[in-house]
Amino acid sequence: MGYSRAVVKGGWCFVSGVTGYDYATMTMPDDVAEQTRNCFATIRTVLDQGGFTMEDIVRVQYTITDVALVDAVVPALGEALGNIRPAATMVIAGLIRPEMKIEIEVTAFRG
Repeated sequence: MGYSRAVVKGGWCFVSGVTGYDYATMTMPDDVAEQTRNCFATIRTVLDQGGFTMEDIVRVQYTITDVALVDAVVPALGEALGNIRPAATMVIAGLIRPEMKIEIEVTAFRG
């Protein structure tokens, strides 16, 4: 299917959708806030490997499986993004595995 966790082109880094797996243990927590924290831990690592930081994030798309989960996710989003104010979209849709409750995709720019 052709896939990269991230692609760097010039000053841009496009990070593919990341789900809430803890890659150290290859487990998926049931809690959507923990899944969100795991997503951002992976995103942070990928950005770092590409020479970017969280502060370089200019766009984010959240895909969440149930609108009822939004309130549980918001504090974890604040923890990860703090004063970073990327353009953002949140979509309510199904994901490819039932244990996945959130997927986060980001674009970063070093200008």
